[in-house]
Amino acid sequence: MASSYSFDVVSEFDQQELINAIDQLRREVDQRYDLKDSKTKIDIEENEISIISLSDMTIQSVNDILRQKATKRNLSLKIFEFQGIESIGGNMVKQNVLLKKGLSQEIAKKLSKLVRDNLKKVTPSIQGEKLRITAKSKDDLQLAINLIKEEEDSLDIALQFENYR
Repeated sequence: MASSYSFDVVSEFDQQELINAIDQLRREVDQRYDLKDSKTKIDIEENEISIISLSDMTIQSVNDILRQKATKRNLSLKIFEFQGIESIGGNMVKQNVLLKKGLSQEIAKKLSKLVRDNLKKVTPSIQGEKLRITAKSKDDLQLAINLIKEEEDSLDIALQFENYR
């Protein structure tokens, strides 16, 4: 019986690293002279970060710091989807930042078609929010990984490869 190898293409992020980046962001906002009295409040939930502050400019500064902290913690900036800034009354403004996680069916189908069209010895299959790719040769899997990495720049999500066996 011939052995088969596989790996999964997923779109995930390290939740703990994100929490650490948010903690660093809060500390820097509390300590920076230009942000100290801005009454900025940063909350994190499962799929969303909300930023409440006095002005649009302050929120833009907080966004810049968030990007810096995330980059230093090896989090892809593609996980953030910045929403519009809205007024919430009392001279305060709010911005929600959605956290993107999981492969959508549309992107999974696009990647599956890409692999199927270019590599004949590889079998992609969509399994929920991930794409499993199997082949009889590890070399074919490496070709699939390289092909997907080339395509990743055109996608608006961060991709990882896991369960390589």
